[in-house]
Amino acid sequence: MGRQPQPEIRRRLLDACTNYALEHGLPDRLEPLARATGTSTRMLIYHFGTRDALLRAVLGHARQRQLDTFGALLHARPDEPYTTTLHNAWTSMTGPDGQPFLRMFGQLRESSVQQLWPGFRRTATTDWLGPLADGLRSIGRHELATLVLAVIRGLLMDLDATADTTRTDQAFRHFLDTLDHRNGGEHASARRVCER
Repeated sequence: MGRQPQPEIRRRLLDACTNYALEHGLPDRLEPLARATGTSTRMLIYHFGTRDALLRAVLGHARQRQLDTFGALLHARPDEPYTTTLHNAWTSMTGPDGQPFLRMFGQLRESSVQQLWPGFRRTATTDWLGPLADGLRSIGRHELATLVLAVIRGLLMDLDATADTTRTDQAFRHFLDTLDHRNGGEHASARRVCER
């Protein structure tokens, strides 16, 4: 009777593969992942079945990490205006902590990689609507979740295409000013102090 896959080993391998893919991108072959995990391609296949199954598991694991990290940043806090929360989340998403996720999930726009997760674009949109609506509810504007998400996604695409951090950061600050204006401007000065 053959050995049964061991969940704790699979989890360790998945963590190591995900760390590698976030740093270097999704590889075309299994060899870089085998080297990163200190095992063989045969053992990766043993635990995950196929190369595509492993890459799908890596994408899912990375996505869960992203949701856990940045979803928490979108939660309203009683001690700060929600526009400040959004500004801080944007800074983290586009900074060193967020860049690996943006690079990895940017690969899913390429046709060959997109086949690994065909419904990703829809999932990547709807995943963020709930946390944004909850946060915006704190300023009485939960209905703006789709608009806020569209602005964030559009500016992330702009940043990916141009690498112009200064311009996209400024555009997002201008957008947040419009949200402050809709709320009577009472939070704008507090957010500007936070940005200094």
